[in-house]
Amino acid sequence: MNEPMKYFTTGLLAFTIFLGGVSYLLWFILPGHYFSPALPYLFPFFFLLTYLVYFILTQKSEKAFSNFVNRFMIALFSKMILCVILLLIYVFTHRPDAVPFILAFFILYVLFSIFEVIALLKHPFPGKK
Repeated sequence: MNEPMKYFTTGLLAFTIFLGGVSYLLWFILPGHYFSPALPYLFPFFFLLTYLVYFILTQKSEKAFSNFVNRFMIALFSKMILCVILLLIYVFTHRPDAVPFILAFFILYVLFSIFEVIALLKHPFPGKK
């Protein structure tokens, strides 16, 4: 594993643990109906999804930075479609838990996407200005 990938993995793991800790603290502060029982499973899902997208984007763009934008848009669209499909499947199979799950899913999606974009901006691509 190269140095930028180790740095990203360590940062992503710390970010995931931090968000898990914040949600655990909020679990004691807010009423229980605000939290989905599936929330603990969302953290490993978003960790793996973010790691996979980052890995694919950095590996494919090692040769030419010019194709990175196209690959980034395809990866972003694919990630969004996958998340919408999983969201719909869960919501239609667990209707009483729909609202807390959607809120938690959306918040984590946005936070992990921000983390991913910031990490990609810091990544040392060849030919990057």
